[in-house]
Amino acid sequence: MKKVLILTYYWPPSGGAGVQRCLKFVKYLREFGWEPIVYTALDGEMPVMDKSLQKDVPKNITVLKTKIWEPYSIYKKFIGRKKTDKINASFLSENKKAGIAEKISVWIRGNYFIPDARKYWIKPSVDFVTDYARKYGIKHIISSGPPHTMHMIGLGVKQRVPDIKWIADFRDPWTNIDFYEKLMLSKKADAKHHEMEMSVLQNAGIVLSVGKTMSEEFKAMYTNAGGKSPEKFRVITNGFDEADLKQGTVIKDTKFSIAHIGTLVKDRNPEVLWQVLSKLVKTNSEFEKELEIKLVGKLDFFVKQRIDFFGLTKYINKIEYMPHSEVIEEQQRSRVLLLLVNNTKNAKGILTGKVFEYMASNVPILAIGPTDGDLAEIISEAGCGLISGFTDGETLEQNILQLFNNSVMPANANVIQKYSRKNLTRELAGCLASL
Repeated sequence: MKKVLILTYYWPPSGGAGVQRCLKFVKYLREFGWEPIVYTALDGEMPVMDKSLQKDVPKNITVLKTKIWEPYSIYKKFIGRKKTDKINASFLSENKKAGIAEKISVWIRGNYFIPDARKYWIKPSVDFVTDYARKYGIKHIISSGPPHTMHMIGLGVKQRVPDIKWIADFRDPWTNIDFYEKLMLSKKADAKHHEMEMSVLQNAGIVLSVGKTMSEEFKAMYTNAGGKSPEKFRVITNGFDEADLKQGTVIKDTKFSIAHIGTLVKDRNPEVLWQVLSKLVKTNSEFEKELEIKLVGKLDFFVKQRIDFFGLTKYINKIEYMPHSEVIEEQQRSRVLLLLVNNTKNAKGILTGKVFEYMASNVPILAIGPTDGDLAEIISEAGCGLISGFTDGETLEQNILQLFNNSVMPANANVIQKYSRKNLTRELAGCLASL
């Protein structure tokens, strides 16, 4: 069986969305003739922990870990946080607005920690992985980012071992990420990010992305810089694992529960939704009696304020972070699953991993985002929900009432099935073989 070394910062017991993709690839790669070996950080700074994910780690798998130094202890001290506090991703602020200390920290992070706060782990990791690959005859590696430090490790190994076959797997964009402009980058820092990004695109044998638009953006950067192998840009979306779904009868919520699973940041705040729901509870007594807004995960301070402003706080059922296994069951219990796209310049290409688990739960999706983006295309193809634009309150109201009245057609099970983690891992094995 051929070996493939997978470089990933997020690995169980780390929880959250970042760990799922590599974990599921590792879970199923053996079925397609590949023995995965994992390289990850020892005691990294993880926003959430989820020990339930350990069940998906295959038996007798080799997991290599090395020590990592990250500046988070200094950062926490600087902004007045406890050592035990977790650092939120995506500029989430749960309790207050960002102060001057946090803004200074963001500027330092963007201009001095390039590509990210794990930069000091790059060289020791390149040394370790190169030695390991040479010693054990590893011919294939996959780097998964963000953090994009993982791609810089992959690049370093490729430069040391030119014959190694390297796949750079992007779960999110790099310089096109929605919060890139919030990093307050100097021209020099911005140029450095673009230089690193281009080095990865040029040297990886295959560049994988989770969505079509992201892949096309990477391809355009590469070809505009004179790249000669545009065929190496490919798409393998995220997906769902059938083994995670609760089997048998699921007892549905008694109320009309609209559930959002995951972090709800300021850029994802659905202003139009709060407006429409506020109108409906005032004008439709039956809807007002049945409504429940179920928010599972971290909630930005700004979003809380907007919910309160529209008089919806009493309808909120706030649930803190849950283990992934419980989240899946919570999704299946809900009446509607809310899917929100960040209202940013790259919105058309945003394709969150949760859409596929939503699809598999057999619960209709209520989406807000670009109606001509990657998400809208997949929802339409699978017939698994309804979508409206960021400011289209009229269509959103129609969609909500349609779901409330149970007048939505069932989804296309055949289309949904192609997004199973096992089928997607088959595609990854095909990419490895093509190298």
